[in-house]
Parts: sequence; structure tokens; C-alpha cells
Amino acid sequence: MTSNLRQAPRRYSRLRLCVFWLAERLARASGGRWFYARLFLSPPLLRHEVIRREGLPASLDGLRIAHLSDLHAGVLLGATSMAGVIEATLAENPDLVVFTGDFIAGEVGPGVDLAGVMAPLAQVPLGAFAVFGNHDYRGRQEGKIERAFTQKGWGFLRNRGQRLGDLPLVLTGVEDPEEGREVDIQAARAGMGPGDLELCLCHNPSSGSYLARQECLAILSGHTHGRQIDLPFLRTLGPAHPGLRVELGPTALVISRGLGVAGVPLRVGAPAEIVLLELRKG
Repeated sequence: MTSNLRQAPRRYSRLRLCVFWLAERLARASGGRWFYARLFLSPPLLRHEVIRREGLPASLDGLRIAHLSDLHAGVLLGATSMAGVIEATLAENPDLVVFTGDFIAGEVGPGVDLAGVMAPLAQVPLGAFAVFGNHDYRGRQEGKIERAFTQKGWGFLRNRGQRLGDLPLVLTGVEDPEEGREVDIQAARAGMGPGDLELCLCHNPSSGSYLARQECLAILSGHTHGRQIDLPFLRTLGPAHPGLRVELGPTALVISRGLGVAGVPLRVGAPAEIVLLELRKG
């Protein structure tokens, strides 16, 4: 186990949890789920990022990756909220789709329900792969989400790597640094060979500095929601947000603002987004 990837689990007060619970249910009762899907997901923002590397193999030049994150399915987002997300993702003709955790907000059922509507994403040329986020381990029932999505063609990178066809590129993924029982990047990288490059999936961006290395083109993360409501007096309520992109030597840490919400069906200064990455030589 790689202990330096670990982050201390956050635990909120019972009062705060009760306030969020009540706010979400009041929002749902007043049409908050419909409002959020209509205003922020129909379609979400498409954000473009280019990952450049000198000497990038010609077979990787122009590879397109759609990066989704943080649905928080539950009270404020459900399977019926996803039509605009799926359509917008497939319209970009990505070669690969990745998801960096937090399928659910709390209960596992809404996450299982997402498998059917997200099945078309697994039909892109290199497939669709995911890691889990801290919320996905609630009740230690994340295996139910994994089984539902695996039946629809998705792959899960739980401390393991996946070679992408015949390309000199390995997609690695680790369990969530806060809530995963074991976080082992060495195991994920075990199948890499000389000349291979890496794309790494890790829900929590705070572990990025431990994952960066010469062979790693990019680390893709979520978790922060881009602060969701990016106003000065609210910025400390959620997890630390280091920015949308941080250069860690040869490795780019790319952080998605995610697609779902917590607490209220609202975003300010932090739009729901799909991140479209393109690998380029130079």
C-alpha cells in the first residue's frame, strides 16, 4: 500500500449533515432536480484541455479523452438527468471515456440506476473506465455499482492498470485516497513496460504530487466541484480546490468541476462540465 497517497478522511458534524439533508429534500420537493438538469446539464459546459509532450508517439497524437466526474446521483440528480451529458459526450467523438468517481451522493441505488443510461459511453473505440470517489464507499456497497456498470461494458481500475489496445499507453487507477481500504499505485503500474506512457485516474487531486512522474502524461481528478458556489465566504465549505489545471513537472493534473452538486441544485462560477482532453506532440 502506498501510504503517502492517503488523505485524512473528512468527517462533518451531525448538524451540518442534517442541514444538507434537509436542504436537498426541500430542493427536490420544489423541482430542484428538474431545475438543475435543465439549467446546468442540458448540455453541460465542454472544456477543452491539450496535453502536449515532446516525442509523443504518432499513434497517440490526436487521441481524445472525455473526462466526466462527480455525478452525486441521488436526491438532486438521477438517471433521467443524464440525457444532455451523454449526448454532448458522444457528439465529441472521443476515443476514450473516463469517470473519476462519486457516482452517488449517499445511497447506492441511484448509482446502479445510472449504468443503463451511461452504457452508450462504453461503445467508444477504447472503451469507458472509472475509479471510485469517497462517496461511493458509503455502506461499502460500491461493488453493486461496479457490477452494474461492468455488465454494460465499463471497466473499473481499482489499483490496477489497463493497456489501451495496441497503443503505448496504460490507463491506471487507484482507490480513493480518503475512503479506499487500500491505495496502491505500484500495483496499478505493474503492467507498464519500457516506452509506455500513462494516464492516471485518482478522484482526489490532493494526491497528485505523489502520482506525477516522467512517464505520466496526466492525472485526472474531480472531487472539488470547482467549489460549486465559488464565492469568497463559501469557499472553505468544500474540499480544497487547487485549480483547474496544475503542472507537476512533466505531468498535468487536470481537475474536473464535475457534473453533480451537493446541498443545493445550484452552481455559481463553477459550471458543470465535461472535460475533453487531446494528446498532442510538441
